[in-house]
Amino acid sequence: MNASPAPATDAGASDRIDASVLKLAGVVVLGAIMSILDITVVNVAMPTFQTEFDVANYSTVAWTVTAYTLALATVIPLTGWAADRFGTKRLYMTALVLFTLGSVLCALSWNIGALIGFRVIQGLGGGMLMPLGMTIMTKAAGPERMGRLMAILGVPMLLGPILGPILGGWLIEDASWHWIFLINLPLGAIALVYAWFVLPRDEPRAGESFDFVGMLMLSPGLALFLFGISSIPEEGTVATPKVWATMLVGGALVVAFVFYSFKPKNPLLDLRLFKNRDLTVATVTMFLFSASFFGGLLLIPTYFQQVRGESALLAGLLVAPQGIGSLLTMPIAGMLVDKLPVGRVVPVGMAILAATMFGLTQIEADSSYFYVLGVLFVMGLGMGLTMMPLMTAALRTLKEAQVARGSTLLNIIQQIASSVGVAVISVVLTNRMQDSEAVSAGRAMMEAQRTGEQPDPSVLQYIASLGEKFESIMLGEMSDAYAGTFWVAFALCLVTFGFSILLPRKASEVTKSDSESPAPVLMH
Repeated sequence: MNASPAPATDAGASDRIDASVLKLAGVVVLGAIMSILDITVVNVAMPTFQTEFDVANYSTVAWTVTAYTLALATVIPLTGWAADRFGTKRLYMTALVLFTLGSVLCALSWNIGALIGFRVIQGLGGGMLMPLGMTIMTKAAGPERMGRLMAILGVPMLLGPILGPILGGWLIEDASWHWIFLINLPLGAIALVYAWFVLPRDEPRAGESFDFVGMLMLSPGLALFLFGISSIPEEGTVATPKVWATMLVGGALVVAFVFYSFKPKNPLLDLRLFKNRDLTVATVTMFLFSASFFGGLLLIPTYFQQVRGESALLAGLLVAPQGIGSLLTMPIAGMLVDKLPVGRVVPVGMAILAATMFGLTQIEADSSYFYVLGVLFVMGLGMGLTMMPLMTAALRTLKEAQVARGSTLLNIIQQIASSVGVAVISVVLTNRMQDSEAVSAGRAMMEAQRTGEQPDPSVLQYIASLGEKFESIMLGEMSDAYAGTFWVAFALCLVTFGFSILLPRKASEVTKSDSESPAPVLMH
């Protein structure tokens, strides 16, 4: 059938979300789940990869995560231009095919090098799914209903870090590591058929030229900068050339792109959007939020495993209260930001997040699970009131022609912020662990057991001097390291709360499209 415009909203129409928009939301959420789950599910499998592929260095295995992240960072800047040039539907289906093909190839890997290479293919597809999904949802909903639609899109973004470790642990224990990738084959096939029938046909904009100069600066710059950041936990310092040299070169390329991007008519990434004050405040707040929250989130499952001795599967299950809390408040937040200024919603969520992050600074080796799980549940309540309202606040300021570029910009910023937060938190935790003589001795013994070598005599002498108290002292100092690291996440939350107060607190008209009417929904 021919495409026919149907206004998402008009002045006198109901602002309820209709069935056609929910169908679009379904295919976008399915694609986002595939992409985000695969970022987290592999984390649980890295010890298995080390054993299966007989890899001596854990840092080599960590490239299975780093390669995926770098591929995401490389392809995201191209997504806005490609969506305009080839059409959103065509590009979204291409991304699904690329991601699914990469998943199957990962499952067929014969050594660690092949797995790392195939993860790049997977990341190239996965990197396009999220910004394209945001573009599809924003155009379909119209600015008046964006809050509720973004709340739906936020479900996989919240549940991915929670369900990924659970799913990965279950598949590895009950099946094999191959299935953490093969599970994407049926999901990808379903998403592809779904997208074919549901996504509207949109006309490509062939008039815009591709910014090759911008691509040669931004994509390698982001990849090098994130590679340097992701190497910090492994190196334990920024003083090694692997860290500072790559970050310096990558950062220089990104800075050069920033100055260059104001010259071409159609830059790869449109930084002119930051002339909008509300967009700038929302983006800075989102950067700080992503760094503080996702950095702090890294600590929770590892605390359960390292300090409390839980399995990867059970550690993932113990994080579930946070997801439950988010699911309760996210729909409420979606409705609130469609009716109230975002500056009256996000600060409440950030205050809750800061309070719960402070609560985690008090954890000990024998803290009550009731206390820890209760804090995580309340943290989820704050999370649901924060992340997607921030996305909504940013995208609502854009005109229809700016949506693809704007969603690309937001995804890049969130990717960088998450990487920075994880790196900072990882380095702080690692350094605090290394400052503990008991923790260092315990790790030396574990490494000696793994390699079959004799530990250093001074380590044996130190452990013998503590006798039966050694384990309790080690766990106590380990929990102190986690509690101390949560103080850093708490400080970041306080800074984010300060910026959230600058968000718009007065009602204003939502941004219209170029034609001063909401974006049309195209029907088959």
